[in-house]
Amino acid sequence: MQYVPKELFFTKGVGRHKEKLASFELALRDAGIEKCNLVYVSSILPPGCRIVPKQEGLKDLSAGQITFCVMARCETDESNRLAVASIGCAVPADDNTYGYLSEHHGHGQTDEKAGDYSEDLAASMLATTLGVEFDPGQSWDEREKMYKTSGKIIRTRNTTQSAEGKDGIWTTVIAAAVFTKLD
Repeated sequence: MQYVPKELFFTKGVGRHKEKLASFELALRDAGIEKCNLVYVSSILPPGCRIVPKQEGLKDLSAGQITFCVMARCETDESNRLAVASIGCAVPADDNTYGYLSEHHGHGQTDEKAGDYSEDLAASMLATTLGVEFDPGQSWDEREKMYKTSGKIIRTRNTTQSAEGKDGIWTTVIAAAVFTKLD
């Protein structure tokens, strides 16, 4: 049996609670995906998979449904510690070619820095499979221009969530690419 998603949407959330697991549940609620049984998958964007707005994608989910996603998750219970989770995406120009999703999580990075990192990671993985040569020592801005002018990568993006921790309270951040409409 084959399951190939036709659509995906991006979402993110923050949860805070004295219990670590409960803070994760609250982050899932904030992201709108708490009612699903989430199955984490690796980072392939299926050929022709359409990216839809979050509200459209949420309509395709049912309570208890097995739902495939690529998720980044980070938590902290330390006061003022910045937690960040990010999903990067690179879409190939050819609809018959697969793209890449990347997950990144860490501490102390701004949304912009973590988002650029996850986006760069996805684009670099796609570039290597497409035979696009690049200098890994170049900045993300330089590589992004080169990727797009190659004509093989048409779009990159990221979804990133960060939050500062509070002493003794668990703070969980998540970012996810959620797959829907499986064939």
